[in-house]
Amino acid sequence: MAVRAAPAEPRLGVADMLLLILFMIGIYTGYTLQISARIPFPSVPSGIAGVLLLWRRRDDITPSHLGALLVVELLYIGSVLSATDLAHLGKRFTGLIQITYSLVIAYALFLTVIRASRNQIAHLFLGFCIVIVIGCLLEDYAGLRPISDAVRHAVYKAINVYDADLRDEVLYGRIRPKLFTSEPSAVTFAYTLFAFTWLMTTRTRWAPLKYLVLMAVGIVVMPGPTLLLMVPLLVPYQLLRARSWTPAFARMALLVVFAIVVVVVFDWLGHSVFSERMNQIASGEDASFFYRVTGPALVARSVVEHHPFAGAGLTGEQFIANEVANVYMRSAAFSSAWDISDTASVLTNYFWLHWIYLGLVWGTLVLIGLSLWLKVLGVSSVPFCWMVWVGLGQASGAYVGPKTWTVLLLSAACVILVDREAVRAAPMPTPRYPRAGPLLPRPAWRRGGTG
Repeated sequence: MAVRAAPAEPRLGVADMLLLILFMIGIYTGYTLQISARIPFPSVPSGIAGVLLLWRRRDDITPSHLGALLVVELLYIGSVLSATDLAHLGKRFTGLIQITYSLVIAYALFLTVIRASRNQIAHLFLGFCIVIVIGCLLEDYAGLRPISDAVRHAVYKAINVYDADLRDEVLYGRIRPKLFTSEPSAVTFAYTLFAFTWLMTTRTRWAPLKYLVLMAVGIVVMPGPTLLLMVPLLVPYQLLRARSWTPAFARMALLVVFAIVVVVVFDWLGHSVFSERMNQIASGEDASFFYRVTGPALVARSVVEHHPFAGAGLTGEQFIANEVANVYMRSAAFSSAWDISDTASVLTNYFWLHWIYLGLVWGTLVLIGLSLWLKVLGVSSVPFCWMVWVGLGQASGAYVGPKTWTVLLLSAACVILVDREAVRAAPMPTPRYPRAGPLLPRPAWRRGGTG
């Protein structure tokens, strides 16, 4: 087998790399600018970088890409117009604007990442992880915390800034670093996303083992259960790697076994590393876990039962505020001492928000539409993208925000990079010349002639 001469790998220039850094700073900080009383500008740095990246990638935008995205937008519009009680139409229309903005800038990110080399993206996201680790150490041991807290209270004054330091000392033995974000979970979520992106794109040997080392470093420096999601994310990673394994039955059997092992390891890590936190969760004393996992799932079930066609509508928390309160009050895992006055802040799981906002019918149609869009973009493993999206959704809300759709489109771009590497490395069969036949006379030397 001859090896095909690999074409030069594409690379991004300095300007594009700087814009990617700015985009990810926006995803990390989540800084939101309130344009008006009803319309926010979420993740401002990401929005600015996304618009510039979209302009720079304008020649890569194809009619098929735009057509598929338009179908997705029409599905969202249909869900908004179908939702019950048109008195909330204005709020839902605001949600439609936000999700359109988020999808467009995530698309710009996708178009940019697929033009990069794998090494560029791997080094970029590993660099993000290292910067976060160093920043957290500086906050804990080098006096950066007062500066970080001052910036946080100035930048996030419009929202509730995390101040449960006493709770951190009880659960983790120290105050968790926040490093210029609104809360510690924002740090751990970004670290998890960046580390997994590095895992997807790195060419280094023993990458999964080094990825687990990154997780261990994160747990020591910035403790938080969100980091444990790095373990189940190994399942979609292995699914993508195993596509070339044959036969298919053996591939699926090995993946099932691997998934079971991952679940066991995840449970063991949770009860050993974060035993105090897990005890609170088990005894129903952890409001954060309830608002992120248990509560949104219960509300989603209730909404699907009562509003199966169109749900509550995009950003329709006000419409279902009483329903959320009733569902929470009936749950044995809920404590009456917890505050649920702000419905949006107690539904922080974008996977369940998908079904809460859209209902069963429109929720399914939108998932199909988004999957078709990913296929049109050239993504060969759509299930991988959704597995990553669902996994990280257990630690993040803001369904209409850029962070949610950055997870999906960044995963899609990683698939493109991996597939491109496979094509470049594939061997090219050695040409086989046809045997002599009636139309191809035998050489003279084979006929005994002198030629």
